[in-house]
Amino acid sequence: MTLYYFVLVYPEGDTLEIDAPLSFNQILDMNGRALQLPLRTEKMVVYRVFKVSTKEERGEVTTFYHLELVTGAELFHLAGKTFPG
Repeated sequence: MTLYYFVLVYPEGDTLEIDAPLSFNQILDMNGRALQLPLRTEKMVVYRVFKVSTKEERGEVTTFYHLELVTGAELFHLAGKTFPG
């Protein structure tokens, strides 16, 4: 029997185990929940999955989803708005 684990790795190094796999480039809120596009507002903390790695050991497979913080200008774009400036 093999156990599968899915772990978010935040830019600061913190980790959070989640229930289901994610996709590369998927957009998430600060709690690791997937967001639907376009975003309702540009005033939120948003992360993107930029790297996926897997660690296999006897009876365990752990997938790590490395996150990067989405910049302010890109947040406006994801919310369907024009960046001021």
